[in-house]
Amino acid sequence: MIEIKRTNSDNLEFKKLVELLNSDLAKRDGKTHSLSKFNTITNLKYVVLALKKDKVIGCGAFSKYDLNSSEIKRMYVSPEFRGQRIGEKILSELENWSRELGNSKCLLFTGSKQPEASKLYQRNGYFLIQNYGELQDISDCLCFEKDL
Repeated sequence: MIEIKRTNSDNLEFKKLVELLNSDLAKRDGKTHSLSKFNTITNLKYVVLALKKDKVIGCGAFSKYDLNSSEIKRMYVSPEFRGQRIGEKILSELENWSRELGNSKCLLFTGSKQPEASKLYQRNGYFLIQNYGELQDISDCLCFEKDL
């Protein structure tokens, strides 16, 4: 049974998972990849942790993007727990929380070297959009959107 817990970016378990995520991304993309500057977690108010038998095994977060939208961030599931739809549970909770706060849309981005992330998002109703904001000129960035 997977438990989902709401918290914020001060949570130490979240910080540990983000370190693992950053390490994984550095292996795939290189440490100085242009998307890495968007990986900060300071002051994230909306963080979700996935737990299995009281062990934190995954995370995700969102922040306010504009008046009606939130941006999903820092999605990660520990490698030994992948393939069990835990990412979907995290994503669903983030969407529910975002909807509770009055948002009608979620945006997110991922790198082209994370095909499993793209599949997760598309399987859950996200569709590819034009790169937005500061991401416009990053060629290997994939941006997605979903109406809530």
